[in-house]
Amino acid sequence: MSIMRFRLAALGATLGFLAVALAIRAVAPLGSWVEQSSGTALYASMTYAGVLFLAPRLSPFTAGGIALGWCWGAELFQLTGVPAALSEESLVARLVLGAAFDPIDLIWYPIGIVPLVAVHLMVRGRAISG
Repeated sequence: MSIMRFRLAALGATLGFLAVALAIRAVAPLGSWVEQSSGTALYASMTYAGVLFLAPRLSPFTAGGIALGWCWGAELFQLTGVPAALSEESLVARLVLGAAFDPIDLIWYPIGIVPLVAVHLMVRGRAISG
């Protein structure tokens, strides 16, 4: 697969994860366990796909590590109160940085990333062998 096609696939995946997150948010009760946990996992999935869009030659493990580092970093940054203040002023800041620290989110981020790393490894293995 060419780099351009791979980047387009990563962009499509990012938008697909966003669409699924918005669809769940539209039907699940606001603040419910389903809405919260799926949103967190899908945020991590979007981050993984976004990393690959920006750097398509990264290995699945490196891309997964960067995505997980970003997610955990953003979550821990919420402990400072800065993201909450920024979120009051900007919807984009709220979507990117969140607003309130939730230790359970630290578990949901790998749940959104690890399956994508596995799929990426399988697809990459087939491309190399096939």
